[in-house]
Amino acid sequence: MKKTELKEFLDAKVIQYNHPEFLESDPIQIPHLFTIKEDVEISGFLTATIAWGNRKSIISNAHKMMELMDHAPYDFIKNHQEDDLDKLHNFVHRTFNGIDLVYFVKSLKNIYQYRGGLEGVFTSNLDKKSIQPAISKFKEVFFEIPHPKRTTKHISDPVKGSAAKRINMYLRWMVRDNTTGVDFGLWKNIPTSILSCPLDVHSGNVARKLGLLKRKQNDAKALAELDYSLRKLDSKDPVKYDFALFGLGVFEKF
Repeated sequence: MKKTELKEFLDAKVIQYNHPEFLESDPIQIPHLFTIKEDVEISGFLTATIAWGNRKSIISNAHKMMELMDHAPYDFIKNHQEDDLDKLHNFVHRTFNGIDLVYFVKSLKNIYQYRGGLEGVFTSNLDKKSIQPAISKFKEVFFEIPHPKRTTKHISDPVKGSAAKRINMYLRWMVRDNTTGVDFGLWKNIPTSILSCPLDVHSGNVARKLGLLKRKQNDAKALAELDYSLRKLDSKDPVKYDFALFGLGVFEKF
């Protein structure tokens, strides 16, 4: 397929899947429950953190997290007392458990009190060409207070070779405009041009079949290769092709 044909094909798939109907089966529906900026970004971050495995299970457990925080995550993060954390201890999603959730709440409180919130951490560490160094710095900030060693595995680090799929997905949610009612466009100071496609089994396999990616592993090097290919198709908003790659892989079994 020629580059122009590939672009036309993928652009059509973006239009098809970058649509409110997408919300019905996607974890991004969780932050759409909220209107306050901080509630949206916190619920989105927590949901993205557990976004691996069965999608119905992800959505169900993300709802449980919101229930545990009284459907007011920002207020809970900001004002919780130590005994408020007791009810979090029984939470489990695969290998993410109550110990991890309690730490996430404490770390987020630190970030909103002293680091300008989630947006502040990412925007204060931007690179002109890639969001990946900011993700690595985010992990450093996230674990700057005393923490259980086990919990560090739940935030990926691109510098250590990870494709950081879940954080890249979260950043797409927060940064891309909300013209179609799917993403939020809340964070205005991060250009879409430096975002990366959330690379997983589905998007990786489709990208390889389309000749956008050659590397076999879904790691940081593969992500850089995919970034390069997608930015040639749209330099200003390359991550929009996540909708096409994901839709082709999950819904069309491409």
